[in-house]
Amino acid sequence: MARPQPPQQPPPVMRLLVKYGKIGPMRFASHRDYARALERGLRRAEVPMAYSSGFNPHQRVSYINPAPTGALSQAEYVVLSLSQAVDPDLVRQRLGAAMPTGLPVFEVSVVTRPDPFPASLWRVHLGDTTVDEWRDCLAAFHDRLDPQLMVTRLTKNGPRSFDAAAPVKTIAVAEDNDVEMVICHTEPLVRPDDVVTALRGLRPNLSDEPPLMTRLAQGEASELVERTHGHQSDLVEDTEG
Repeated sequence: MARPQPPQQPPPVMRLLVKYGKIGPMRFASHRDYARALERGLRRAEVPMAYSSGFNPHQRVSYINPAPTGALSQAEYVVLSLSQAVDPDLVRQRLGAAMPTGLPVFEVSVVTRPDPFPASLWRVHLGDTTVDEWRDCLAAFHDRLDPQLMVTRLTKNGPRSFDAAAPVKTIAVAEDNDVEMVICHTEPLVRPDDVVTALRGLRPNLSDEPPLMTRLAQGEASELVERTHGHQSDLVEDTEG
């Protein structure tokens, strides 16, 4: 006898965009760890979530460009689909109080557009790399003859090779001997550590320590480039494209 189909869930009546962070040791939390924490937090905060249909209904949650495990972030985003309209600021307060330390909730707003974040602004710290070493490395990046910088990253489907330079809109030395870069969200998604791997191909003496990556913002690439120009040193140079 065929198993009876479960009733269809009603469509969401409201969608909220949650801006949150990954701070301190929480940068080592995996995406699955965060998903579990958010699910518990939403329940404790009594957020009226919409659920999927089927035999195993789950909260309707969509993550936008989640940062890789090990990265700090001041600009992570998730979309919540709700079964009833609520005050976004009330959700911010309740959900912020329900989430673990290190996963702060910064803002909650009504979703106004489907894909608001085509690029990210990242800051990268690489061991004791000096300004002069960064200057030399970025000069090689901007002056290279081959526009492509191919790197290989091990994925769940095996090794994958791709151009790490094309999505980079700007890269420059910032304060504290760090580097800031604006990277467009592409397929495959190029991460700051991919760019560092490409830079090491140009300057093999660059520190081999794992880079500490911090996402500062997401948004339109042109706006993020202007934001970096607002506080970076005179070492700023835009890539073409």
